[in-house]
Formats: sequence, C-alpha cells, structure tokens
Amino acid sequence: MAEDDRPIRQKMPYVCEQAAGSYAWCRCGKSAKHPFCDGAHRGSAYRPEIVQLDTARRVAWCGCGRSAKPPFCDGTHSKL
Repeated sequence: MAEDDRPIRQKMPYVCEQAAGSYAWCRCGKSAKHPFCDGAHRGSAYRPEIVQLDTARRVAWCGCGRSAKPPFCDGTHSKL
C-alpha cells in the first residue's frame, strides 16, 4: 500500500457544536476551511465526504485525515 501523502492539518479533532444539516468534510487536507471542503481537492483523487446530521449535536471531526471512522475522530492522530 502506498504511503498517505495528504497533509495533516492538525493532530487533534475539530470539536464543535453543529446544527442539523449537510456538511462536506475535507478528505484531501488542503482546504482553507478545514475540516470542511472548499474545493481544494480539484484535480486530485480525493473527494469530500458528505455527512447529514439529523439533529444538532457536538461533533469531533477528524483533523488528521487518517481516522478509520471518517469523518469523525477515532484517536488515530495520537499514533502519528
């Protein structure tokens, strides 16, 4: 398997209160609006993950891009 060459934006989650709605989580690591997509992935193999939150809630978005449960943090950043 090839090494993951995406930028690591931060080695901790983005924890915030999110309103119900649709969100596009950045997979490429290049977005200026991280953890959300701003279209910086264009021309790459990465596409955002679309997430629908049915109710408002506290969310821990993955900040490193390596979570096994994307788009949510699973603690993988602590092993990087």
